[in-house]
Amino acid sequence: MLSNLTAIAYLLASICFIISLRGLASPSSARRGNIFGIVGMILAVGTTLLNPIITSYMWILSAVVLGGGVGTFIALRIQMTAMPQLVAAFHSLVGMAAVLVAAAALSNPIAFGIADQNNGIKLASAIEMSLGSAIGAITFSGSVVAFLKLQGIMSGNPIQFFGQHLLNLFLGIIIIVAMVIFSLNSDPNLFIFLTLVSFLIGMLLIIPIGGADMPVVISMLNSYSGWAAAGIGFTLENSALIVTGALVGSSGAILSYIMVRAMNRSFISVILGGFGGDSKTTRVQKTDRPVRSGSSEDAAFLMENARSVIIVPGYGLAVAQAQHVLAEMAEKLKDKGIRVRYAIHPVAGRMPGHMNVLLAEANVPYEDVLELEEINPDFADTDVAIVIGANDVTNPAARSDPNSPIYGMPVLDIDKAETILFVKRSLSPGYAGIDNELFYAENTMMLFADAKKMVQDIGKEL
Repeated sequence: MLSNLTAIAYLLASICFIISLRGLASPSSARRGNIFGIVGMILAVGTTLLNPIITSYMWILSAVVLGGGVGTFIALRIQMTAMPQLVAAFHSLVGMAAVLVAAAALSNPIAFGIADQNNGIKLASAIEMSLGSAIGAITFSGSVVAFLKLQGIMSGNPIQFFGQHLLNLFLGIIIIVAMVIFSLNSDPNLFIFLTLVSFLIGMLLIIPIGGADMPVVISMLNSYSGWAAAGIGFTLENSALIVTGALVGSSGAILSYIMVRAMNRSFISVILGGFGGDSKTTRVQKTDRPVRSGSSEDAAFLMENARSVIIVPGYGLAVAQAQHVLAEMAEKLKDKGIRVRYAIHPVAGRMPGHMNVLLAEANVPYEDVLELEEINPDFADTDVAIVIGANDVTNPAARSDPNSPIYGMPVLDIDKAETILFVKRSLSPGYAGIDNELFYAENTMMLFADAKKMVQDIGKEL
């Protein structure tokens, strides 16, 4: 009877997680999706804690208090600019949890209910443990490297060396062989070896990935953490963990595929650190062509005499924490009867949905925020397009120059707007390392300043 109630509770929790993911697909329903996710997690954890095999709650409550305290402290202090590395850090914890659960199951298979007749480990359980530990170790070390890159502790540029791909291939083969042998004999020493090699390859897979591809890395690490959780769910015979892990793993993989298409990247190339990628990655130095610069007064005059304005946010907006003053500026334009919308590129920022989160934090109406496919046809009829901190995602070279490293990448067609305002500290290139042709266009006015200060000044002029 108890097992049936547990199964029903886990089923309800899984349904909540599915509804949660569905809600998170749209900014307008994201709050409702979060609520369903919270309800599902409370139901799943509560059901697990009511299991009669638990005889003491001291360690559990200690972990809850410690983890909850640390989580609350981080949530209250974290800046939006640091959100990508925070997500990477969370992924690393999921990966390490998978490794530790597998190690605990290996040390006491009887307690975990995975022992065979000889008090060894069942073949199926050994396979699940090795998979969960390997994926978890790769997730942990890969996420740590991603965190270091995003935090600026490690260079955000690709770190490559001779024979890198062959080394990764060799280590991958070693992991597969070790998993097969471990599944047959459950040797603890082999488990340690398998885990250590997985830690190493996780690091080697991420270090050659540059900052421009970090959004894809974040979503893929999210997928890895899900599959690691699902593998451990099999070891623990926990259906809720299996379903939740599979949902996270599959949704992360789908999101990664969507993003590499938006970047015109090879999925295999990004995930395997450039394996099989093309050679068009040479950094192009910016030229000394003249540009037309302006002031906040010029920008305010152009926008208040426009019929429509499209705002293109980028990572520079996040760095300057300018989302709130930007929303205030947009409201002043609306008060003057000007149509204002926001154009979002799928890979703007450092993680999936980065710009959407920033604008939502500033209470920008969801209906004003449009994705690339929705907004691109409207640029030709737009009087003013103002870019705040974006670069490669607006570069028309992606459409016109076959020799450009970003050729073929879908970009926002802001060059078709009547007037372009570009808020940027300097003419420095973006992650792709190439000049943006828009800087030198006749209809472009560069606004050289910190994004927050410039937007504030424009707002004052309005």
